[in-house]
Amino acid sequence: MANNRKPSGRKEPPPLSRAGGQATLDLRLDSEDRVSRQHGSRPQGKPAPGKDRPGTVRQVTKAKARRKGGNGRGRKPRRTGWRRLAGRAAYWSLVFGIWGGIALACVIGWYAAQLPQMSTWNVPQRPPNARIMSVDGALIANRGATGGEAMRLEEMSPYIPMAVIAIEDRRFKYHFGIDPLGLTRAMITNVVAGEVVQGGSTLTQQLAKNLFLEPDRTIGRKVQEAVLALWLETKFTKDEILELYLNRVYFGSGAYGVDAASRRYFGKSARDVTLAEAALLAGLLKAPSRLSPARDTEAANERAQIVLAAMQRGYFITQGEADRAKAMDAATARHFWSGSEHYAADMVMDELKSLIGEVNRNIIVDTTIDFELQREAGKVIAQAVSENASAHQVSQGALVSLDGTGAIRAIVGGADYSKSQYNRASDAKRQPGSAFKPIVYLAALEGGRTPDSVRQDTPVRIGKWTPANYDKEYRGPVTLQEGLTLSLNTIAAQLVMEVGPKTVIETAHRLGIESELERNASIALGTSEVSLLELTTAYAPFSNGGYGVQPWLIRRVMTADGDVLYERPTAHSPQVVGTRELGMMNAMLNNVMRNGTGKAARISGWETAGKTGTTQNSRDALFVGYTANLVTGIWFGNDDGTPMNKVTGGTLPARSWAQYMSFAHNGVPVAALPGNWQPQLAVVPRPAPVRPANGVQRPVASQQELIASDRGEGGPRPQAGVGEGAPRERRSLFNILFGGSNPG
Repeated sequence: MANNRKPSGRKEPPPLSRAGGQATLDLRLDSEDRVSRQHGSRPQGKPAPGKDRPGTVRQVTKAKARRKGGNGRGRKPRRTGWRRLAGRAAYWSLVFGIWGGIALACVIGWYAAQLPQMSTWNVPQRPPNARIMSVDGALIANRGATGGEAMRLEEMSPYIPMAVIAIEDRRFKYHFGIDPLGLTRAMITNVVAGEVVQGGSTLTQQLAKNLFLEPDRTIGRKVQEAVLALWLETKFTKDEILELYLNRVYFGSGAYGVDAASRRYFGKSARDVTLAEAALLAGLLKAPSRLSPARDTEAANERAQIVLAAMQRGYFITQGEADRAKAMDAATARHFWSGSEHYAADMVMDELKSLIGEVNRNIIVDTTIDFELQREAGKVIAQAVSENASAHQVSQGALVSLDGTGAIRAIVGGADYSKSQYNRASDAKRQPGSAFKPIVYLAALEGGRTPDSVRQDTPVRIGKWTPANYDKEYRGPVTLQEGLTLSLNTIAAQLVMEVGPKTVIETAHRLGIESELERNASIALGTSEVSLLELTTAYAPFSNGGYGVQPWLIRRVMTADGDVLYERPTAHSPQVVGTRELGMMNAMLNNVMRNGTGKAARISGWETAGKTGTTQNSRDALFVGYTANLVTGIWFGNDDGTPMNKVTGGTLPARSWAQYMSFAHNGVPVAALPGNWQPQLAVVPRPAPVRPANGVQRPVASQQELIASDRGEGGPRPQAGVGEGAPRERRSLFNILFGGSNPG
């Protein structure tokens, strides 16, 4: 075939070959130099324009260069397999990245479109807080959904924001609401660990979730969280975002915000938080309920150690500061808010709605509580229960302290608020025992009797009821003053039957007892149940000159801006005890403390008066007493009504009363009790037998025949069928049991 080709009309010089030292023409082509029609080449003899014809020196040179891996112009490495793979990967990564970005934009747009219009976005108001203050300006408690007040960033301990940033968002000051580096780091950490051990949300994202979103773990919520975080970053400064976060975030145990958490766990303001305490608070943010020191102290402190290490790595603190903080004792916290003042705070919140309606904004409540007295009262009750729990089987106590206007200066509803929030001072109703007797005696004095009136301390039967004295002994004729001083049950029972249970009940209600009282003879011994607050209120007229009071706690309610929402009006107190009876009662109750069952309650330098009370089998033990300055009632017992071991009103309650009242009157100008009644008879006369001239002895006159009646009568005083004297009129069993008229 080659011999049949026509001459091309052009002769090319043959390539030189140095074989044998002579140049020879070499026109041979190997297989790689040949052009095949299968590759789409032009027919031989018709080269493409601008292309070298096969067989030329240039064409041969290119072919050899290709065999050696060059291109005829210089050596170029052949593309290997991994390079081709990398190139393809880069190409498809770019393709997928573009389409992924488009898909991500669509997803973000879809979920963002479900949010309200941006023009309507506003940071919601913090739930309202009630700041409850004592009469001397001390904070008693914060109440509300958050459990604490909001604080400015500069008011907080500087350790708090440092600790939170160090453990939650190290790049907080530098990102724009979303931290790609932090998110990537968290993803890698979680993949390596095989579980979620680190979150990628910034503080701004967490704030957006707390302010606007439900705590759902969905893609949609995360997208909306990111969108809102970007909006927050454009709306507020970094410090404002951090301040909002620290005042809204949940720290466990019902505490929202750093101030509530600080008071909840450490009993102090967030202003005073130490480095170790700040680390503990910051550590709670990972799992507030699980890591709460009220639930797991060890876990909370272990987490605090991690926070301190993070603060040191971030150069917020030095290594020495971290070491000193780590060496501090483990933090402890009650399961509930601790401190007796919280009983008063609960009472405030119970009453607040009736005064101002729903609390829908931050308010300040000024109360009548004296914070020093409140703390001392709580200490006295807690100490008494702690020291006598085992030996005397007592588990609870309560205290109420009022001034002459009925203002509550201290109230303790139990031995430990953190263990029991039930208020035994205001809500529990128990039998007052002999502490109710002053009301019976007041009703008798108002009926014309005096402390010198004489009754027989002998066994008494009223229907099927036979009251007996505590010591099971009987003393014969005694004055009413002696009967009250020695707390004789027989004398009180006689007086109830003389004046009638109905009169006693009316007297009790007039003095301030609101509970329903049983209309029977046993009311003389305090068998009808009342609250300690009611009973203490009933003694207030003896202290203030005879004026009735209603216990009250709230003086004024204001908004945070100073607008007054409520202010207690000036109340007119009616006189409920006459001057005559007031002097008599104070003399009699003062004698109880000087010579009777209340000796243990005496305090130095002050004229005091009061009465003990002990119910059957020592289930309840009380002492209610007063000075011209304060009236205070104390109760000890057990919630389940089980008897105490040898606890009477004259022992533990009386001693606790003296301890509290001594503190309360320290430095207070001394004042005498109102009234100036003086007894007319020092002792009960005991006449000798009268012998006639004829030597025949006449019967000795009865005691009632020898003592003129308190109303000026010359004859004996009737005793309604009890004691020695005979009744003036017949009385039915119905009148005896349920009360009725008494002739005199």
